[in-house]
Amino acid sequence: MRSIKRGLAALTLTVCGLFMADGALQAATAAAAPAKKATTAPAKKKTRKSTPAKQASGKPEVKSSSLLVMNEDDASILLSKNADVAVPIASITKLMTALVVLDAKQSLDEELTVTKDDRSLDRGTASRLAVGTTLSRGDLMHLALMSSENRAAHALGRNYPGGIDSFLEAMNAKAKAIGMTRANFADPTGLSNENVASPADLAKLVMAASRNSTIRSYSTDTEHEVVVGKHKVEFRNTNNLVRNKDWDIVVQKTGYTEAAGRCLVMKTVVNDHPVVIVLLNSFGKYTRVADAARIRRWIETSRTQSAVRSAMASSPLQFDVAQATGELAGAN
Repeated sequence: MRSIKRGLAALTLTVCGLFMADGALQAATAAAAPAKKATTAPAKKKTRKSTPAKQASGKPEVKSSSLLVMNEDDASILLSKNADVAVPIASITKLMTALVVLDAKQSLDEELTVTKDDRSLDRGTASRLAVGTTLSRGDLMHLALMSSENRAAHALGRNYPGGIDSFLEAMNAKAKAIGMTRANFADPTGLSNENVASPADLAKLVMAASRNSTIRSYSTDTEHEVVVGKHKVEFRNTNNLVRNKDWDIVVQKTGYTEAAGRCLVMKTVVNDHPVVIVLLNSFGKYTRVADAARIRRWIETSRTQSAVRSAMASSPLQFDVAQATGELAGAN
């Protein structure tokens, strides 16, 4: 009997020992889990801190090959890249075409006819103005600025006093008058690769064009309808930003040729300030618009204001706004 009791006691001690060992194992495991979590948390926290610091320290990632962004109020340069290098400008040319026609004070109501001469440079490009189409000079300018119609632009130049040769002389003289030191114009449309200018030149062209109410209205209109033959034809703006209510665009122009890439120039209002944006040789259909959006957000965002002020203070370029806009200061 005593041997049985001693056996039961030994068994009880063994079982208790097993439970105690299991409890100790669980406690050790529980203690180890927080320790493991504590070692990984700081690494994640460090990674999260590094990303915004990198973003806040830099300027917006703009993919256009050449650019200039300027606050027109004080002619300060906010961003620039290859701003003094002359490159093909495609249909940005048409802003100068409109300026020269308006400087000559030719009637916008006079009817002009599109001829075969107006298609000499646009072979291989689309045009909805058939040879023989008759429209007013105002309609042709409207389509040239809003829809980048090449035949319309060429017809404007061809009907200038003295014809195309005189028109080109007037374009280049106007460029010099507003301080476009690296610009050259060889046709009224921009299809010629000899039409070149630097972003700095084009900023002056945009400022000059923005002083004219006709160019402001035509270039920012969303659509325009004309009669071609016996049919009404609706044309739309080549720049979708004019339909975006978030943008306050004063004047704008798009352009594209294989040599020039996709281009966009405009004067817009950001934070109650007039800002001139020039973007040249953007790759892809939407890059120029995306670049413009990134630039606007950079200017608008409060945390970047110190960076903007720093860029303004260290601007390598100087602008004579009075020269670029003086001749048209009285225009409405």
